[in-house]
Amino acid sequence: MRRATYIIPVLFVLLIVGLSSIFIVDEREKALVLQFGQIRAVKEEPGLAFKIPIIQEVVRYDARILSFETDTIEVTPSDDRRLVVDAFARYRIADVVQFRQAVGVGGLRTAEDRLRGILNAQIREVLGSDQVTSDTILSPDRRSLMTRIRDQSRIQARALGLDVVDVQLKQTNLPAQNLDATFARMRAEREREAADEIARGNEAAQRVRAQADRTVVELVSEANREAEITRGEADAERNRVFAEAFTQDEDFFRFWRSLAAYERSLQGGNSSMVLTPDSEFFEFLKSDGRLSGGSN
Repeated sequence: MRRATYIIPVLFVLLIVGLSSIFIVDEREKALVLQFGQIRAVKEEPGLAFKIPIIQEVVRYDARILSFETDTIEVTPSDDRRLVVDAFARYRIADVVQFRQAVGVGGLRTAEDRLRGILNAQIREVLGSDQVTSDTILSPDRRSLMTRIRDQSRIQARALGLDVVDVQLKQTNLPAQNLDATFARMRAEREREAADEIARGNEAAQRVRAQADRTVVELVSEANREAEITRGEADAERNRVFAEAFTQDEDFFRFWRSLAAYERSLQGGNSSMVLTPDSEFFEFLKSDGRLSGGSN
């Protein structure tokens, strides 16, 4: 009975020690077994693993592809047109032992701070090189620039046990102090283009109006000329008819002309006329029914 009293606590202690010596490595992580801060084992395959209880500890790191964003920085391409850029990067822990030796207990936070510094330096170096202009950065051709930044950053990141998978620019904008100047310049250019268009429109309108005025003058002049010709021809025809009539019967022609004069003169709205009774105007009114100089 006394023996059983001692065996149960011993078995319980052994069970606890056994369980504390077992740990599970997930397929999404890598693990290091440390003993007094020194690496004793590397566990990169998923499954059960063992360590010495109390003396050894397990440190786990994410084996998946991770991402983070860089700081917003200003770069000056070869055309001296400053740009504000930031990027995001994707990376993974390639060598977990080297990673632990490089960052110590700082882990991913320390690693990302150091990787951020590497990327910012490479972004400034690549985008600020003599062969790169702001137009290149803002165009689809910047893909090759991102590849250069990734490759150069990958070389330096190996010292941290990291592999840089990808680097992409998020934004490429002008600095705030340059935006107003750029917008003002764009507005001035648009206003100048609008003024040029208005001037060209006014010039075209003046040409159209001048052409229309000239056409009106030409048409009116031609119409007046044709009217004068027609009027002259009509007057000539009238005079010819009168001349023929006059040569055929002079007395009748004189009589007809006098009647036309009476009709025009003796209308109700005319003014009073003061004539002597023996005036030639009333010659045919005084006749005895025969035309002067004519036959009976």
